[in-house]
Amino acid sequence: MSTGVVAIAVVPDRRTGTSLWELYELSLACGVFGIPHPDLADPWYELRLCGDSGHGGIFSLRTTHGLDGLVGADTVIVPSVPDAVVEEGEEVPAELVEALRAAAASGARMVSLCTGAFALAAAGLLDGRRATAHWQHTAHLAARHPGVIVDDSVLYTDEGTVLTSAGATAALDLCLHLVRTDLGAAVAGQLARRLVVPAHRPGGQAQFIEAPLPPSDDDSLGPVLQWATEHLADPLTVEELARRARMSPRTFHRRVREAYGTTPLQWLLQQRVARAQSLLECTDLPVELVGDHSGLGSAANLRRHFTRAVGVSPSGYRKAFRPSGPPSTDR
Repeated sequence: MSTGVVAIAVVPDRRTGTSLWELYELSLACGVFGIPHPDLADPWYELRLCGDSGHGGIFSLRTTHGLDGLVGADTVIVPSVPDAVVEEGEEVPAELVEALRAAAASGARMVSLCTGAFALAAAGLLDGRRATAHWQHTAHLAARHPGVIVDDSVLYTDEGTVLTSAGATAALDLCLHLVRTDLGAAVAGQLARRLVVPAHRPGGQAQFIEAPLPPSDDDSLGPVLQWATEHLADPLTVEELARRARMSPRTFHRRVREAYGTTPLQWLLQQRVARAQSLLECTDLPVELVGDHSGLGSAANLRRHFTRAVGVSPSGYRKAFRPSGPPSTDR
């Protein structure tokens, strides 16, 4: 487990100060990394706010470091750039570009939230990589930086040392993804619970969902999915879930896709992988039983689905988050 220093670049517009949207995404990052949770992980992250203090406008922010404070941080986050950069084609401030290049050269994990991608792109850190931003801004990003592989359909991208997110709540999804990567699914899940948000929305989930929530006058989808999370070890089928929701399989499939941006089977797989993560972190169960309890089946099926979704084998994941745990039989 590791946390380290998270440095957030604060770059208000010199004419108008910090806008409400910029403040929103900045506050999300501060809320995740700047508020200690010693009962979940001790030490928690050390937060730096780096940049000039506010320049007029409604809000004035007090920073703790200049932009040179980005260098030496373990993680650097750019929540946004001034609106004029996106809307009017102004250049990203040169001092920010230089600081980002220096931070990346020093080995920092580089992260952007929404329009912060314009800053990473200006620094050359997104060339040849997949990146995203809010779908309203991705066309501008692609036009100004043709070397970036812009994906306007996802919540966030993870290219290892460089990560980007769409705007609004997708920024929180990426912040929780960072916590999950650093501290494990159990800690990220507990933090999400405290923030009253879903524990895990995969980065590949679609940004634009026609109906983000099921209609309020029809509560049939929520309870059946909750029931499914309590019976992941059972051999669940779409037909059975549809029957419990009192829908045809076709209607159930459509409703899940509208509400969650994915198919029922993919949703089930995501829940089962998340359950397997928690079991690997918090129990000494051998991988065969982790597969049984999570609904992923045999050890071979567990390894295949888990490695594809998480990027490491079950044994590698357990070693990372339970270094003193028992030897694993996984290969």
